Amino acid sequence: MNGGMTDVRNVKTAISIKAGLFKEAESLAHRLHVPRSRLFAAALEQFLEQHRNRQLLEQINRAYAHPADRSEYRLLERMKSHYRNIMKGEW
Repeated sequence: MNGGMTDVRNVKTAISIKAGLFKEAESLAHRLHVPRSRLFAAALEQFLEQHRNRQLLEQINRAYAHPADRSEYRLLERMKSHYRNIMKGEW
């Protein structure tokens, strides 16, 4: 997933990483038969996806942190009733 971005152009960049990490990445890229730049891009894509997922989870947790009010409970009961009526017609 690209986070809603549609720009498919590649951009060159330079990064500084520890020598051991570079050697490990170089070795993995060789074993996977992918360019090193593709390995770095895939790792960054995965990191960004995990970050988006954590942000979404935090938003969900904030939304559920407060108990529902009476109007929400009434709506929930109406939804349950409606669903039960639909299911009665299915069976």
